[in-house]
Amino acid sequence: MASSSIKIRYYLEKRDPDFDRKMQEVLLVYRDVSIYAEGVVYDGRPEPIYTVSVDEKPGVQAIGLTAPDLPPVPGKHAAIGRDYEYIRRGTVSTLAGIDLHSGHIFANVEDRHRSVEFIALLKRLDEYYPPEAIIRVVLDNPSAHISKETLAYLVTRPGRFEYVHTPKHGSWLNLIECAFSKMARTFLRHIRVGSIEELKTRILKGIDEINASPVVFRWNKFDLGVV
Repeated sequence: MASSSIKIRYYLEKRDPDFDRKMQEVLLVYRDVSIYAEGVVYDGRPEPIYTVSVDEKPGVQAIGLTAPDLPPVPGKHAAIGRDYEYIRRGTVSTLAGIDLHSGHIFANVEDRHRSVEFIALLKRLDEYYPPEAIIRVVLDNPSAHISKETLAYLVTRPGRFEYVHTPKHGSWLNLIECAFSKMARTFLRHIRVGSIEELKTRILKGIDEINASPVVFRWNKFDLGVV
């Protein structure tokens, strides 16, 4: 049988035994944010509290041109001409968080994603929000998020941060992915740079432009399986 005639349907195996419970916890957080957006206040919830969705966009490539782009030619070539060949100049990682209340994006563009880079982002959040606030962080499960260095930092800020973990293979539950998708469709699309440093500068500039007109992402379907 020819391989081209075989149909394959892809699926994602649940490798986290607590997948459903963790998914419900994340969705409850999103519902909580929506309730606050509607101005509803209820007993038992500490005030103030801010929710930030955090993740990493790894492997953003610094791709350079091998020849100059050619301008469009009216009546002949409507698009910019670009040589098929390109130069790989390396990659960077964008470690970012989005405030689910305001849409403001915090982002650090790094060469690596280790505990030190993650702690640097936590410190940015700590400096940004009022000192009496709780910062609730929706995040996944890399070792940098729970390393001894990160835990040592959290000990110095007791009660400041509250972790809500997405399940393994559940990164699609993290709303920062919507912001990463917007970056990929806008200022990162077709990007060509002369160096790693230029790529970093242009990513941060693009994020500044998004923050000038922030978008608040909402999770609209809450199938929690609970009352």
